[in-house]
Amino acid sequence: MNFSQRQPEWHTIPSVALNHIFDYLDAQDRRSAASVCFSWRLAFFQKRYFRNFCFQLDVGCDDQLAFFHRSMANLARELIVVFDFQNAFHIQKMRRLLYKVARCDNIQKLRFQTHNVGLVAIGSMHSEHLLAIEQCFVEPLNLFLSRKRQPCQLLDLGAIEALSYYGHDFLKAMGKPQELLQLTLASIKYDPSHYPILTLDATLLQKCAALQVLSLDYDTLSDELLHTIQVLPLRKLLIAVHGLDSEEHPDVSETAWSHFSDHFSSIELVLTLVYAYEAIELLQHRVLRSNMPVTHVRLLFCEQMNAEALDWMSLHHNETLRSIHYVDSAYKHSNRMNYTRHGFLRQDPFVMMAWRCKQLEEIVVHGYLMDPHNLVGIARLRGRQLKRLEVSMINWSGAASLNAYNEEISTLLGQQWSPISPDKMPPSLAYDYELRDQFVYEMLRQDLSQ
Repeated sequence: MNFSQRQPEWHTIPSVALNHIFDYLDAQDRRSAASVCFSWRLAFFQKRYFRNFCFQLDVGCDDQLAFFHRSMANLARELIVVFDFQNAFHIQKMRRLLYKVARCDNIQKLRFQTHNVGLVAIGSMHSEHLLAIEQCFVEPLNLFLSRKRQPCQLLDLGAIEALSYYGHDFLKAMGKPQELLQLTLASIKYDPSHYPILTLDATLLQKCAALQVLSLDYDTLSDELLHTIQVLPLRKLLIAVHGLDSEEHPDVSETAWSHFSDHFSSIELVLTLVYAYEAIELLQHRVLRSNMPVTHVRLLFCEQMNAEALDWMSLHHNETLRSIHYVDSAYKHSNRMNYTRHGFLRQDPFVMMAWRCKQLEEIVVHGYLMDPHNLVGIARLRGRQLKRLEVSMINWSGAASLNAYNEEISTLLGQQWSPISPDKMPPSLAYDYELRDQFVYEMLRQDLSQ
């Protein structure tokens, strides 16, 4: 036999020697080396090579599920589960998956991701639907949360309304609440005008002594809860507003927000209105408070422009506001501001924000017709401090030159700028509820991760 022509038998390298080789490689090279052969791949799947590893799993992909159960369940520290909450097969798979997660001490962070709010409102669910949710989600989640060895550090319910109503139970099940770093209980409602209100024992949150990121529905907030969470090291609080019920949920007082802002001088407070058709009209009267340290505002598909509320924010949150997103359908109606109703306003509210708000660095407007002169005014007022100016609907009638406006705004902002072209507009701006839900879910996730 001609040994010079014999292929090297890489798979025969002893595992001890292979591990020493792997230790010298960076993460990318190590992954490449693992594709050489089966024995090298086996050597690759060790906990020391997967510290703080995040694995994203699509429940709809059986190969991914099998790979997770076979190889990744005992390695990943964070698990992102992507599934369709309307798909009965996905729901059934979730039960086995979550029980597996509960038995894996290495998994300490769990996130859910879905793109729809469900088939029916939570208040209209039949008993068998609620039983399925409890069996497939609540019971295994309680088992996961009750662990005291390697306890849960992050729980993101994915803004799923049906799961958010078990928030009290999940907090109560915590084996070591003092280890929890992030808790996401805010949700997207199937019917934003009629839904049950979650009751949350504020003392359960008080036990989460390390909690840094918290999201809640506005209905859960109260003076007592704001006072209680002041003992926590919060750096971000996300509040989702849907409907407003004066009988079941009293408004949070100015005094409570004053104490809160005094305690959290540098907190990031994200206020998000989601399909809040009624709440948008009363925003400045029922929700906003002058001592509320709002840093980010999201007005998502509320079907009207409340210019008074925007003007109110520019007056009272001029020291804290850093970002404003207004997003609505571009096709149902223009959403151009009704100057008859808001006759006292002589300027576009976004221009006034650019003038008054000293920290403002992001303006995103879709579904509202902007005047090009106002866009130039915004660019002049904010200059290079404005890191993002994104608009898609501009009234070019009477404008001298589109290119001239784009060039002037680009010069003022110190970066190349142009409006979003019609072919690149977000699909969610069409009158499509499924696409809207997907956009809103992505926005909530983005605000939590920043």
